[in-house]
Order: sequence, then C-alpha cells, then structure tokens
Amino acid sequence: MKKTIIINIGNSIVHIEEDGYEVLTAYLNEIKQHFAKTADDFEIVTDIENRIAEMFAEILQAGQVQVITLVDVERVIAQMGRVQDFETAEDEPVAANFANYAGDKKLYRDTDDAMLAGVCSGLSHYLNIEARWVRIIALCCIFLGGAGVLVYLILWIAIPRAVTRSERMEMKGESTNLYGYNRKFEEELAAFKDNMQSSPSFKRSGNFITEIISAIGRAANALGRILSKTIAGIIIVMGFAFLLSLVFCLAAFLGFWDTEAYQYFPLSVINEDYRSTLAFAAFAILFVPVLALVLFSIRVAFNKTAINKTLSFGLLIIWLVSVSVGVYYAAKISSEFKEHAELVQTTPIIPFKTYILDADQSMVFNREDSIDFQLDKGGFQNRIIVDDSDDHPFRVPRNVHIRIEKSETGKHLLVQNYEAQGKTFNIALQNAKNISHTFIQKDSTLTFSPRILLKNNANWRNQEVHLTLKVPVGTRLMLNDNIYKYLNFYHYNCTAEEYQKGVYREWIMTEDGIKCRAELDKPLENQ
Repeated sequence: MKKTIIINIGNSIVHIEEDGYEVLTAYLNEIKQHFAKTADDFEIVTDIENRIAEMFAEILQAGQVQVITLVDVERVIAQMGRVQDFETAEDEPVAANFANYAGDKKLYRDTDDAMLAGVCSGLSHYLNIEARWVRIIALCCIFLGGAGVLVYLILWIAIPRAVTRSERMEMKGESTNLYGYNRKFEEELAAFKDNMQSSPSFKRSGNFITEIISAIGRAANALGRILSKTIAGIIIVMGFAFLLSLVFCLAAFLGFWDTEAYQYFPLSVINEDYRSTLAFAAFAILFVPVLALVLFSIRVAFNKTAINKTLSFGLLIIWLVSVSVGVYYAAKISSEFKEHAELVQTTPIIPFKTYILDADQSMVFNREDSIDFQLDKGGFQNRIIVDDSDDHPFRVPRNVHIRIEKSETGKHLLVQNYEAQGKTFNIALQNAKNISHTFIQKDSTLTFSPRILLKNNANWRNQEVHLTLKVPVGTRLMLNDNIYKYLNFYHYNCTAEEYQKGVYREWIMTEDGIKCRAELDKPLENQ
C-alpha cells in the first residue's frame, strides 16, 4: 500500500499518494521559477494552484475516491500544460495547440471594462457580442419601460464580479492552463501600458461613477455594521434585564415570598399540583428564546461565538421538552372544563311595594388578610374596605348576573342558580357547591355581592351565579347606579331627572316586564 500525504493546495485539503506528490511538487516549482520575474508572480501561482485544486476536486467527486494518485496528477499536468511547451520558440506549434483549446464560459461582471457595474460587459463576453450593443439594449429598456433599472440591479446583485485571473479567463472562455495564464498575463501587461499612454474620457468617467457607487456601498455597509452593533447592544441590555425578571418571577411563582399570585386570574385556573412544573416549563419557554436572541446579539456586536453547538442543541432540547410539558398540562387543565353542573336555590323575600337594589362593594377579610393588610391595628375597627376595581386585567371574569322578571305566582322570590364546570359531573357539582355568594335583605333594601368567593381554595372552573329577582306587577324598584353592569338585558336609559333620587333610578314591573318609570309617563305627557 502506497504512502499517503495530506497537502493544502488552493486552500483545499487533499490526500495524495507520495509519488504523485513528488511529481506535483516538481511541477509547481517549475511554474514558480518561470513566473518568478513577473510582478504578479504570487497571484499567478495562486490562481494556478486554485485551478489544480478544482481539478483534483472534480476527479475525487467523479471517481468517488478519497486519494489523488500519480495517474491523476499526470492527467492534470497534461491538461494544464508544462512550462517547456511555450518557453522556447521551437515549441510554438505545441503552444498553438494549447491556444486553440477553449474552456467553459462562466457569467461574471467585467469591472475592468465597466461603465457602471460591469453587467453589460460581462453579458457581452458570455453572449459573444460587443459590449456596446448590450449597453444600447439596456438603455432602450430603461427609457421605454423603466423596468430595465430593476433588471439591471437584480443582475448586479446576482452576477458575481470577476476578481481573480482565473475568473476573468473563465468569463471570456479562455483555457485555464499554463499557456492561458501566461498569455493572459502578457495581455494584461500590454493593456496596462496602453492605458498609461492614452485613457479615453468616457472610460475615466465610467470608472469614476463606479468608484462613487463603490464608495457609497462601502459607506452603507459600514453604517449598517454600526447600526447592527448598536441594535445588538440594546437587545443585550434589555435581554439580560428580561432574563433577570424571569428569574424573579419564577421565584415568586414557586412561593419563595407568598402564593398570592395564584389568587388572580388566569393563574387561579392552575391546579396546585401542577403549579411548580408549569412554572418551570413557562420559565424555560420564555427564557431559552430570549437567551438565544441575546447570544446572537453578542455574536453580532463582538464577532464572537458565545455558545458552542452542543450547548445550543441542549437548549433547544430543553425548550422543546418545556413546550411539550406546557401543552400536556394545558390539555389536562382544559379537560377539567368538560362537564357542566347547576344548583338552583329559591329564597322567598319579604314583600314590599318598593325595593331598593344595591351592589355590596365591601371586601371580606379573614384574620390572615387583616394581618397582611395591617388592619388589626388601631384605627381600622368598624370601618368598611371598599373595592370597586372590577376592570383590571387579572380580575376573575364577571361571574354574577342579575335578572328582574315578573312573578307568575304573585310571590316575591329570589332564584339563585349556581353553575360550574369540571372534569366529571360530580366534580362540576362539587365546584358549584364551593361557590359562596352573599345576598342580604334589610327591610326593603336588597343588597347583592358583585362577586363570588370560592370555598376550600377551589380553582376557577368558570363558576357563576345567576340571580333572578321575581316580583309582582306594580312593584317599584330603585336601582343603584353600581348595579347596572350586573343586570342582564337592560339598557342604561332611565335618565329622567324627576325619577332620579341621587344615585338611584326608578323602575316599575309591568305585564310586559320591567320598565323605566320615565318611559311609562311619556305617553301621558303627550296626551
């Protein structure tokens, strides 16, 4: 088995057999000696090495092999040609054979013969026509339809610029062998001398326009880098602040300070057994993407990779697991709203010709609440704490609804309908039993609590109380302004000043249902 050597040629790592390596080294030394006296010797040799590396890559890919053999090296040298083939005058017939060999054309922008970006001159080389005809067609497209500008810009972006000597040779379809490189160098040297002697004004203006556009592009690129680094810095600062706040929120939800957060909606939906797991899952779901954004911003701002691929993959796994856990528990909680149950309780009320309806906005505190709010200290005895903040986003959805209907039996009744949901009917019924709602009658004043309380630290399962007040025809009702938002199917349109007693508005029960007193007196006023 032949010895294999690993070499770096044309910035490509190649495995080559030892005898082939010796032949290739001798060949490259000949090339370096031949072009040693030229000004661009390093660039020419580099282009040749890049071309040889490309040919090696084609051989490896075509043969599905891993090692370059001596036969492969000799084949490449035969295609590239030797220095002796064009070094002496006696070998001119051989050189002519190499000159007749044409390579495959590739589309590049020719910035050496450019009026603007080299698109037209590059197309002219590819299509084998003069550049002026392509430029005339481009101008006609611009002035006739206007779409030519967009097409030109797209081609400018899509077509690469011919930078190296090999790319310029491929653009013109010239052979990329030693003879081609040597001839290309001589042509470039002759063209440089001609340009030094005479440079047309239109060429100078074209290069000037190109230089201006290139300068604008460089300035825009620099400005974009500065802007991107500034935005990245802002994201880093805000991201770290958000991550720190997530840590504090996690600690709060785990009960390091208190568990009051779970008294508010929608956290009151979560079962106590699920809280810790869901807290960690929600933390990871939010933490990992923000951390990824911060790490990406660090990379943009400082050009450094802040995390390796293994850790990135680990964070992705953690995030996917957290999402799965969140979906699983969300499905379990949603299943606890499947069944519906109701409890109905009918309570007779003391009859009066006129009732006053109020909403009780006072708050009920137990001993622990009194200690937390420091209400057990002097100065707060016999005082009522009022809470009318029904509209903040973490309040449980309005769960007390009041209807006023005509009593078909002539009796004064209050029908209390307690409703709740649960995983099974029995659980839903138990949730309905855990509803506590306050209703007080003091003489003719009926006071309703605008909210319910849940016994035994029950979770929110869409518990509601529907109250139906049934009174006979002719009963007058004085409704407080604070109770209107709890009434069903009534409009706040009883505004006649003569029937307004402070914050109360007068209504009356008729055969057609409850009516505003002012509306009933309007026909009498019109007669």
